Amino acid sequence: QVQLVESGGGLVQAGGSLRLSCAASGSILSINAMGWYRQAPGKQRELVATITNGGNTNYADSVKGRFTISRANAMVYLQMNSLKPEDTAVYYCTLNYGLRNFASWGQGTQVTVSS
Repeated sequence: QVQLVESGGGLVQAGGSLRLSCAASGSILSINAMGWYRQAPGKQRELVATITNGGNTNYADSVKGRFTISRANAMVYLQMNSLKPEDTAVYYCTLNYGLRNFASWGQGTQVTVSS
C-alpha cells in the first residue's frame, strides 16, 4: 500500500510564499512521476505541476514563473511564490508508479491566500 502525506499548507497574505512537501511511502517499486493538483471551492480539481522521473516538469499556465516543483527520492516539493488569492485551494500530492503506472493521491493540504 502506498501512502502520501502532505505538509506545509497554511494561511499567507497575497504576495507571500509557502513550500509544500509530500512524502511517499510503501510498496513503490519505481516512481514514474509525482505532482501537485489543487481544488478550490466549487471548482474542479486541476493540475498545478508535475515532475517525471527524468526531471521533466510541467506547469499550469496560471502558476508558471511563480511555482517550482522539485523532487528528491520519494519526496516532492512545491515552492509557491507571489501567491494570489486565486491560489486558495486544497493542494493534493500525486504519485504515478510501477509498470502499470498506478496512481495514488494524498489527503490534501489547505492553502489560503488572503488579499
